[in-house]
Amino acid sequence: MRKLNPDEIQALSRQIRHRLGSSRLPVSVVLDNIRSLHNVGSIFRTCDAARVEQLLLTGITGRPPRREIDKTALGAVESVPWRYFPSAGETLTRLKQQGYTVYILEQTNQSLPFYKVNFQFPAALVVGNEVFGVDEQLLPLADQCVDIPMFGEKHSLNVS
Repeated sequence: MRKLNPDEIQALSRQIRHRLGSSRLPVSVVLDNIRSLHNVGSIFRTCDAARVEQLLLTGITGRPPRREIDKTALGAVESVPWRYFPSAGETLTRLKQQGYTVYILEQTNQSLPFYKVNFQFPAALVVGNEVFGVDEQLLPLADQCVDIPMFGEKHSLNVS
């Protein structure tokens, strides 16, 4: 066994993209008031890796072009389709009208652990502010609230 070198990794990535063509995972990721531009950049990279169909930035969430976003996005701002909307609520309402199932990543009294959710597509995944989480006013728009069980001292992961 050996690690792949950068040229081999690039060639493998090209092969995968060629097989996938223009298809993307039918998931829209919605950022609700993310404060840290570094977190936004990191989420761009994650969305690139998962090949999601779009990243929707809402509220106070910073948007490109910003040096801090570019620092962690490492070019993903160019490869991930994204748009900005002032209101997360209006964005989710529009997605629901388009047939999306809305999953809010939040700890609520009705959240299911992610591994027990039967995800339906197309899906919208909403993640929230680093301190306050997803705005409580958005919860009625959720088809399901989902959480990531935490077994350590901390009760949540960094949003990125």
